[in-house]
Amino acid sequence: MRGALVFRISTLLASLATLAAAVVYFLPPPAGASPVVMHAAALMLLTVGLWATGVIPEYITSLLFFLLAVVLAIASPQVVFSSFTSATMWLVLGGLIIAEAVGSTGLGRRFAGVLFERFVGSYAALMVAVALVATALSFFMPATVARMLLLLPIVVALAERVGFAPGSNGYNGLCMTAIMLLYQSGSAILPANAPNLVLAGAAETLYSVQLIYAEYFWVMFPVLGFLKGAFVVALIYKMCPATVQPEISPPEFAPMSAAEKRLAVILVLALLLWMTDAIHGVRAGWVALAAGLACLMPKIGVLPPTAFNDVKFGPFFYTGASIGLGAVVHESGLGDVLGKMLLATLNLQPGHDFTNFMSLGLLNVLTGVLVTNPAMPAVTTALAASFAEAAGWPLAAAIMTIAVGYNVMLMPYQVPPVVVGMYACRMSLATAMRMALPIAVAGIVVFMPLEFLWWRVIGYFGG
Repeated sequence: MRGALVFRISTLLASLATLAAAVVYFLPPPAGASPVVMHAAALMLLTVGLWATGVIPEYITSLLFFLLAVVLAIASPQVVFSSFTSATMWLVLGGLIIAEAVGSTGLGRRFAGVLFERFVGSYAALMVAVALVATALSFFMPATVARMLLLLPIVVALAERVGFAPGSNGYNGLCMTAIMLLYQSGSAILPANAPNLVLAGAAETLYSVQLIYAEYFWVMFPVLGFLKGAFVVALIYKMCPATVQPEISPPEFAPMSAAEKRLAVILVLALLLWMTDAIHGVRAGWVALAAGLACLMPKIGVLPPTAFNDVKFGPFFYTGASIGLGAVVHESGLGDVLGKMLLATLNLQPGHDFTNFMSLGLLNVLTGVLVTNPAMPAVTTALAASFAEAAGWPLAAAIMTIAVGYNVMLMPYQVPPVVVGMYACRMSLATAMRMALPIAVAGIVVFMPLEFLWWRVIGYFGG
């Protein structure tokens, strides 16, 4: 009954989003703007509305985005499909193949035993262990999608190991801890996720400002990495109470099969290449694709060639549409129009650092909802100089409020790797939203003010 009600409400909201998109499409553009701005706004409203409500599968919405963007000439095919020239897309594909291999060979269950076996007597200890592993991976693997696809199959195997059925509190708690920490920790470590890299690239391109690893870590990690991470674990533990099976006997593993040994070698090589990408210059996406191909390769690999048919391609197209949406927003001029409209509503004044910080933080949170978090830095970094001048801040402080904004995730669709993680552990959107929204509220009400206090302590506002 409750599920039917939720579906009806979601259907109503999706219908309203579709109607609003149709209205916006035919509205006149703002003065000085091209009609394509309104067409892009309508497409963004429709795509985001359908993603947020989940009435139809995300990959269908993603394909609809590609179709409408090209047929309605909102942007050129080169822009609409620009995501497919990005290494990120092939990181997703390679990661999906790796995840299939980890699950089918049984190596995931073996890894779970090695990493977490000493903690299986306590649900709380397991959650802390999962959180620590997720945070540690964020330092070494410069791609959230890769971390999701590596860790989630192991966590699923761990949940089954301690008697948590899919959909149970314990299962959801362990999986959501991994998903949230992989993203939250990554947003506080410079090379660990796509928005960070977009922000760093835009800052250097527009202002010749280079974001340094150590400075970024010092500014972001103590509050938004460490303190917020601890809060996330505690909140999920409270929301998803569970008890591991009493008298759990250790699993009896047979000796590693030849397939497991080959997959272990592939994974170790991939991890080494991910960790040393600054030295050899090969992007994480191409490393993941090579690892995926190695898994499928006859004799060398661990999967039969037909296993490619078992790979779920939903996250691949969803990620492509998310990146493509950001490109369309930027190319059409919609990003500039939205940014100027939002800036006009702010009242930034020198000497009012707290209100300036909260206003800019909330502006960036809202922008992330509109254009997704990977695209948000590309939209708002262009306004950072205006923000800094109005607030009387150093430019670096205005730029870093953008990172504070995308650290908050109001809805999972904003962060494509989170959706990939949901696919990997078969978690419903409703379940993820139930836990993500309280974390987002705390991120705004508690941790943004704490971050402001931290910046004040370290003198980040200058003066």
